[in-house]
Amino acid sequence: MEFDLLSILRLIGGLALFIYGMTTMGSGLERAAGAKLEKTLERMTGNIFKALIMGAAVTAVIQSSSATTVMVVGFVNAGIMTLKQSVGVILGANIGTTITAQILRLDSTGGLGDSLFMQLLKPKNLAYVAVLAGIIIIMLAKKKKTKDKADILIGFGILFIGMSTMEAAVAPLAELPQFSQIFAAISNPVFGVLVGAIVTAIIQSSSASVGILQALSTTGVITYAAAIPIILGQNIGTCITAFLSSLGGNKNARRTAMVHFYFNLIGSVIFLVGIYGLNAALHFSFWETAIDKGGIANFHTLFNVVATLMFLPFANLLVKLAERTIPAGEEKPDPLSKLEPRFLATPSIALDQCQKCISEMGTAAKANFLLATGPIFSGAEPDQETFKENEAFLDRAEVEIGKYLLNMQANLPSKDGQQLHTEMLHSLSDFEKMGDYAQNIMESITEFIEAGNRFSPAATDELRVMCDAVGELIDMTVEAYSTRSASIARSVEPIEEIVDILKDQLKSRHIQRLNEGTCTFTIGVPFLDIIHDLEKIGDHCSNIAIYTIQLCEGASKFDTHGYSKHEIKSTPLFEEQMHFYEQKYLSKLNIAV
Repeated sequence: MEFDLLSILRLIGGLALFIYGMTTMGSGLERAAGAKLEKTLERMTGNIFKALIMGAAVTAVIQSSSATTVMVVGFVNAGIMTLKQSVGVILGANIGTTITAQILRLDSTGGLGDSLFMQLLKPKNLAYVAVLAGIIIIMLAKKKKTKDKADILIGFGILFIGMSTMEAAVAPLAELPQFSQIFAAISNPVFGVLVGAIVTAIIQSSSASVGILQALSTTGVITYAAAIPIILGQNIGTCITAFLSSLGGNKNARRTAMVHFYFNLIGSVIFLVGIYGLNAALHFSFWETAIDKGGIANFHTLFNVVATLMFLPFANLLVKLAERTIPAGEEKPDPLSKLEPRFLATPSIALDQCQKCISEMGTAAKANFLLATGPIFSGAEPDQETFKENEAFLDRAEVEIGKYLLNMQANLPSKDGQQLHTEMLHSLSDFEKMGDYAQNIMESITEFIEAGNRFSPAATDELRVMCDAVGELIDMTVEAYSTRSASIARSVEPIEEIVDILKDQLKSRHIQRLNEGTCTFTIGVPFLDIIHDLEKIGDHCSNIAIYTIQLCEGASKFDTHGYSKHEIKSTPLFEEQMHFYEQKYLSKLNIAV
């Protein structure tokens, strides 16, 4: 039997089946667990020991430390998790990733007997039964959760079929002297680490590269001396995925990838020096003997557990190393960095991030409202630069958040998620339009001041009252939206009614001043434009507040006008609050209702 082109194709095909099976099983386990994995990971990072346990558990479920680390990079980039909090999860992920190798070693255990039943219990034979059972379930099942469980069976089966195919493909290598010579050369520790790191970096999975090494070990040619440096290199090579995922992220996201890298690099160097030093002194009897799948799995686990325990007291050291590697500099935070593409597969987290970004839009709209209206009373030059930055953010946010919401639409798991998704699309547009009306005010007042005009004391007092009312209206709207408070949102509509009354009254008074000749047309038009824009801002605040109320109270559909009239205005609380705001604003201008 020779190792020829057909054997190479079988090896590559077996590797493809192995990776596909591992991915399918991990995805099935992740979907079966639902969004709880990511949500729990997000919440259990305050204590490093809890974070470590959670990182190990999540990685054991999804069968990939790279996937867990990428998830953590996303959390840090989005501001959900701090750099320090990420360390525990990363340490745990390195332990969790060893589960795959331990599963694969099951085929190397003997003592099961020669009976048909006992042979069927061997994973490489049980694999076919698992695939058959999974396919039957998929064909008959109607529920998605049941099909997810079938994916676990199919993934498990294909994983072992792929491993068996690789083992069969590499079997002829045992008879080739050149193969033994290659692994004799790899016994050089530096060369072995490089080989392990490069292969793992190419396939971007330490579990898969360890699986390949386990398959090769069945030839009986690979010694402990050759395997140990390769395994250490595999742990270094797996860092490439985190590096790639951090590109384009903020500094802390890139530092998170560096924490993962330094853990594996420093741990590997210490292990390499320690093991070779001990071997030089003690001359291990097993050093030049063949290693099997169980030995590879055990050393892989030993390294990651011991390295984790070693680094636990020095978690801050990893953080400091990462911070020195990527030093702090002027980096203006981007609120939209919360829109991590990695979260789209977990809509509950993605929707939380969208809400935070939309709340930032409300803050930016309020800031621009103050920048636009402030010069009316101070007469100072408007801060155009800051205003333009805020307006650019609002425009960009509407586009990017809108795209993000549309991209997650197919993954929305529940009616509640769909309702929240719909509400956000509505609120997103309203916050952006608030910014547009603030821009109209800014343009009007800028032209007005540049022309050397000033409002009369009476007109200025009227605008001040209306601006104060609208300012309180925006504050209340943003707070209600950010905190998802129906009670605060219900207080928005009474103020909005006051703003409507102010607009009508101020318009009438100003037209009267124009008729009496106490105000010119040049001054009158900007005044009317400004109160119109202020009233429109109030309308959009009312829309957002009503969306918030409807969402919190489980309305079946969004109907701003009908809900506003019948569900809010008919309550005793509305009448009470109307009276309060009449006294607060209308009485200042002697407006009777």
